[in-house]
Amino acid sequence: MSLKKINTVLTVAFVLFILWFGMEFILRPETTAPTFGLPSWPSGDGGGFLIIKGIRDVVLALVLAILLVTGHRRALGWVLVVEAFAAYGDMTTVLAHHGSVATALGVHGLTATLMVVGGLLILRETREVAAAPATSGATPVLQR
Repeated sequence: MSLKKINTVLTVAFVLFILWFGMEFILRPETTAPTFGLPSWPSGDGGGFLIIKGIRDVVLALVLAILLVTGHRRALGWVLVVEAFAAYGDMTTVLAHHGSVATALGVHGLTATLMVVGGLLILRETREVAAAPATSGATPVLQR
């Protein structure tokens, strides 16, 4: 299997996982929140922040999906690397609030690291295309 196919399968998996997780936070925050790794449920009207987290995840997944479907692979690689910081932020939040270390590292940290690796693989895949010199006399074509 080619690197491009492997990268595409990994990206589709990221999109589906992030989209599923985000939708769970929007539709069933009370059952999904405990899996996030924080030790307690938000007090007062804090449950609304769980829906905000879900919306964030859905948007992150849709950005990846749009770049994948439109063939902007180099941008897709960079966005995967950058979006990993959201998962690293979730990991840091869980650790800073005395949540589950296993969940922080095993879910959020692992997801973020896999996103970085996936993004770097896509950047590697597209490096040759981006570095190829334009033929003289031809109009440069944007590479996707």
